[in-house]
Amino acid sequence: MPRSERSPLLLAGLLATAGVAHLAAPRQFDATVPRALPGTPRTWTYASGVAELALAAGVALPRTRKAAALATAAFFVGVFPANVKMAVDWRHRPAPQRAAAIGRLPLQIPLVLWARGVAKSAEAQA
Repeated sequence: MPRSERSPLLLAGLLATAGVAHLAAPRQFDATVPRALPGTPRTWTYASGVAELALAAGVALPRTRKAAALATAAFFVGVFPANVKMAVDWRHRPAPQRAAAIGRLPLQIPLVLWARGVAKSAEAQA
């Protein structure tokens, strides 16, 4: 399978894995939900898990790939405040945990670009 055909499936796999993790072990994600959001952190954790699973399905299917990939890029931008909150909250943790939290911040850029690239590829194939 050529790389361009694998890329959407790998992105869908990443989203599905994250979605399942949010639903199966929500407690670890609850702490990253910004307090400014209305409702409970658990509601946002579950909602993001369901959104990730829906995006994974959309990216996996060629017919919905472009729209789902663009929505995925927006989703990655939208969850950035949670990553910032985690980095701030973990600033006093041991170095490996602190480094992981800080390392997540720039990781959002390639994730957004990856999703946009999947959308562009889907558009070219349509």
